Amino acid sequence: MKLKTPAVALLSLALVAPLALLARADSQPLSGTTGPTADQSSTSKQVYGLLSDSRYAYRPRALDDALSQDIFKRYLESLDGGKQYFTADDIAKFGPYKTELDDAIRSGELEPAYDIFAVYKQRVGQRIAYARTLLKQNFDFTGDQRWEYDREKAPWAANTQELDEVWKKSVMNDWLRLKLAGKKPDEIRKTLDKRYATYQRTVDELKSEDVFQTFLNSYTNAIDPHTDYFTPKTAENFNQSMSLSLEGIGAQLQRQDDLVVIREIIAGGPADVNGTLKPGDRIVAVGQGKSGAMTDVIGWRIDDVVAQIRGKKDTQVRLEYIPAESGVDGKHAQVTLTRQKIKLEEQAAKAETINLPAANGEPARRIGVIKLPAFYQDFEGRRKNPNDYTSATRDIAKLLVQFKADNVDGVVMDLRNNGGGSLDEAVELTGLFIDKGPVVQVRESGGRVTVNADRTSGVAWDGPLAVLTNRGSASASEIFAGAIQDYGRGLVIGETTFGKGTVQNLADLDRWPANETPRFGSVKLTIAQFFRVAGGSTQHKGVVPDIAFPVSVDATEYGESTYDNALPWTKIAAVPHTQYGNFAPLLPRLEALHAARVATDKEFQWWSQDVTDFRAEAAKKYVSLNEAERRAERDKQDTQRKERQAERKALGLALDPLADDAADDGLGANERDIVKDAAREKLADKRPDPLLRESAAILGDAIDVLGNDRTLSAQVLPVSTMPGRWAD
Repeated sequence: MKLKTPAVALLSLALVAPLALLARADSQPLSGTTGPTADQSSTSKQVYGLLSDSRYAYRPRALDDALSQDIFKRYLESLDGGKQYFTADDIAKFGPYKTELDDAIRSGELEPAYDIFAVYKQRVGQRIAYARTLLKQNFDFTGDQRWEYDREKAPWAANTQELDEVWKKSVMNDWLRLKLAGKKPDEIRKTLDKRYATYQRTVDELKSEDVFQTFLNSYTNAIDPHTDYFTPKTAENFNQSMSLSLEGIGAQLQRQDDLVVIREIIAGGPADVNGTLKPGDRIVAVGQGKSGAMTDVIGWRIDDVVAQIRGKKDTQVRLEYIPAESGVDGKHAQVTLTRQKIKLEEQAAKAETINLPAANGEPARRIGVIKLPAFYQDFEGRRKNPNDYTSATRDIAKLLVQFKADNVDGVVMDLRNNGGGSLDEAVELTGLFIDKGPVVQVRESGGRVTVNADRTSGVAWDGPLAVLTNRGSASASEIFAGAIQDYGRGLVIGETTFGKGTVQNLADLDRWPANETPRFGSVKLTIAQFFRVAGGSTQHKGVVPDIAFPVSVDATEYGESTYDNALPWTKIAAVPHTQYGNFAPLLPRLEALHAARVATDKEFQWWSQDVTDFRAEAAKKYVSLNEAERRAERDKQDTQRKERQAERKALGLALDPLADDAADDGLGANERDIVKDAAREKLADKRPDPLLRESAAILGDAIDVLGNDRTLSAQVLPVSTMPGRWAD
């Protein structure tokens, strides 16, 4: 069953410098601990002022009754998007709020949002209690019932009896998944009862700040899809993710039951250097400094435990824990660690090399690959020391130096699922591959257009280049890919990108001395729209690849075009820029070579088939509750996995390290073995990647064709202007 907790989803970001706007306010609660605080009241009024002012917001909207109805709809969706809790009668009783939420936001009198949430919380309790009673019975899985899990467009249930039927089928599906994974009835009952109780506890633990953030984001998201409100805690986490660093002990934590468990020790961090803690250890208490009182954290929310453990560099923290090898009632141990600055390596740029064998009389090729998950930058670090700070561009420049030393023939920039990040990084990264010139045009709300350009002479890599994208490549990724394409500097390969063509700025709502605790949070608001140097926007349309792979996610299911209030596509005048190459005459040759190769590439064929099967299954929006049908489908998947693994072995292909994993173990993330789950995720990075290898092969084809066909090379690459060695 998909249980939804209110949260803010960040798909892609493009940020410029922070903007401090607002003043302090009293922080006493307005309506007790479960209601809005005075700080939240003040924040609400000031966010309204920010988003309704065209000096700041790119597309301000009047906060009137029409927008209030939109906010009302989005708030209900954020609480109960699957229509599993509220009934039509509940919605009718909320009716008067439809045109009152605008007044609530302007005045800071936010009780309507908390009133709706109170009913939501009550309904969650009722639904979870009902689900747990269902576990006492046995279910019949021989009929033709099905669980229609996509309820976004379903009407609100007329009454609790209709909801009972919805929940019965949902619980049946949860039960059947575990049964198919080999679980016995008593084990299934125990697992599901614990799962539902955990969700109940999660909702019960939601604080006033969680409700406030969810409600205020119903307002900000009504302005446009990428305008969000962050509480002080969320803003801190966002800034840390952008800088790829935090000050702490160097351990990834995960909550399981009432305990916070160490999921992974980060290499080089204090916990790793100390050597005492290990994955699976359970943290039960935290103390500050050498002698601060130990605070019991059993049952705490994970973000509250993390807040206790994090702290300033060179300060000490004491952890009381139960070793992994001991049971939950095992003997406690204690360790003292000195906090240090930790770099979050999993989001940093990484390099690898793909060796392409000699074929068809062409030499073997070595293609360097750089995987970039995000366009990160430590903004604060750059302000403090512009010569030493964490930056995607700085990291990639070092990797390119190594590629040069290794004499690779070309470079593939892998931007798949890169949701964006710093606008400055997108511009500076493009500058590693082009000589001086414009990278992106930015149009502000008043219509003024500025050009962000690379102003540094020279390039870090002057060789053949390709950019690999998919539907998850957004924002800064699209700026980079679009510029490389407009300059004719490299090939774009893969899928059409997300289509996010707007620029966001993080507005800090706290502007008093830094040593005081933030109280208001931040707003990530849309301040501009960006355009490619050729004049077109990436908004809605995205960056269309030169060589396309099968579409894994349809544009109607994911991307900017799926938002009902996204900005439309438009175009402005182009700006003069160098045209290093024109790959159009080359593309038919590359397409033919690509088609011939993937026709015999087992891994690519398997991937393509999986995409087709996945899209067909997703289009159904339901699953059968007939055990025989589900078991037959599961057995088919298991057989397919085993046959593919055997064929890999016979053909001498790299084996899939996860091929022996069950297709669906029926367990949620909170129910799996944390240590084994973390190890499984690491193995996932080592699975065969036919798309990356094929992208490298396409780049190799381009090098070979242009090297052999001087006539075509002269058409594609004006030798006088091209900085690369495509035709050596």
